[in-house]
Amino acid sequence: MCDICRRSFIRGAAALGAAGLFSSPLMAQTRGGGGAAKLPARGEFTIANAYVMTMDSALGDIAGGSVHVKNGEIVAVGKDVKGGGQKIDGAGMIVLPGLVETHWHMWNTLYRSFAGDKPEEGYFPTVARFGQQMTPDDIFQSTRLSAAEAINSGTTFVHSWCHNVRSKAHAEADIRALAELGIRARHSCGWPQGAPDTQSADQGPIESLAKDWKSWSNEGLIELGMAWRGQFRAGPIKPEVYQPEFDNARTLGLPITVHVASARKAANQIEPLYKAKLMGKDVQLIHTLSASPAELDMIKESGSSVSVSPGSELRIGYGYPQISEMLAKGIPLGISIDTSALTGSSNLFAVLKLARDSENARAESETKMSARKALELGTIGGAQSMGIDDKVGSLKPGKRADLIAINTNALNMAVMTDPAHLVLEATGPENVDTVVVDGRILKRAGKLAAVDTPKVIAEARAALAGVRERTKWR
Repeated sequence: MCDICRRSFIRGAAALGAAGLFSSPLMAQTRGGGGAAKLPARGEFTIANAYVMTMDSALGDIAGGSVHVKNGEIVAVGKDVKGGGQKIDGAGMIVLPGLVETHWHMWNTLYRSFAGDKPEEGYFPTVARFGQQMTPDDIFQSTRLSAAEAINSGTTFVHSWCHNVRSKAHAEADIRALAELGIRARHSCGWPQGAPDTQSADQGPIESLAKDWKSWSNEGLIELGMAWRGQFRAGPIKPEVYQPEFDNARTLGLPITVHVASARKAANQIEPLYKAKLMGKDVQLIHTLSASPAELDMIKESGSSVSVSPGSELRIGYGYPQISEMLAKGIPLGISIDTSALTGSSNLFAVLKLARDSENARAESETKMSARKALELGTIGGAQSMGIDDKVGSLKPGKRADLIAINTNALNMAVMTDPAHLVLEATGPENVDTVVVDGRILKRAGKLAAVDTPKVIAEARAALAGVRERTKWR
């Protein structure tokens, strides 16, 4: 976008806010969750006569299948299920587990598609400049917008990677937004944007949250973790800075997540972690694009999981993720949105499709990665990488009821050849008919059940207008 066009766009958006949305009574209210819609109760229902993709190796796919849910739990899955409760006709529907997202800076969704075409307007300077001016309410609005979009597009678990915790109130705002929407999530508490890499991050917020986590966990739907800076950012970080942060997370018994080896120029970053014993089953590595074969072996040996984000990694120019290499070694792997500032849409189906396509492109083979394998990465594979596969990720009796139903009665999905290919290659948010999280029906007949969508959008726009004003960005 040219400079004149960009300035005109920003001035136009600001003018719209001054004349309409942003001068409304919303601006006079204390935004942040007041008047939120009440979440639906966990009842009993049965989806019948659907094509059920259980993503369970033993149960497989079930044509004309049913799923019986009661009090948040999957009671039965099969062909001849005599389920009780509300009857939902699954004719023309494909039912599968809700998607599991593994790394998302939900706090900066306010800056959707705002990373520009010049270095000074790129992702990092944009979020650093805006992030330093964000209030707790701005964090709430951004994360709530993200969570609403996630549910709308069939994602039932999100990993809110909150590396802009400027105070305990900022962390609490992120968690409240997740709880209000009823989504399953992990909040990984991080450092504030603009903090110097010469001093350890304030541990007060995460310690306070951990001490009283039961009151924040939304009946166990939300987990707490640490978003750790690691050993490298713009340059190496000294041990006296990073080690206390890591040690504190382990003392608190929290899962740890860190960006590492993000691009080719960030090579040789995994071996130092491994040698310093800063990896393990409690550590998730983000990106790892420049991992050498030897470092992939270190990841496997350590038990660490990995999250990759093909949408943002290709957009920002990091390169291709090493998905096939990691799968071949048995490394637990999940797929992520990363940031809407780079990717725009947060439809995880599209990212899974891009993951498959990027692997096929690298291999110059139409059949390198199957559609079903890509869907596994977004369901049971993602759940395994986050350590929640005992609860979700597949449809089988005893697991929590996180599931979605996709309506194939639409022009972009009409006629079914192979269900896995159809779901991966054609599904958009508009095709997601039903979304269930922990037995609560949060979307039904294509409509969000517990979200005032106009309010969420208006308040997010108002929050962005405030940040723009404080940063003097016109």
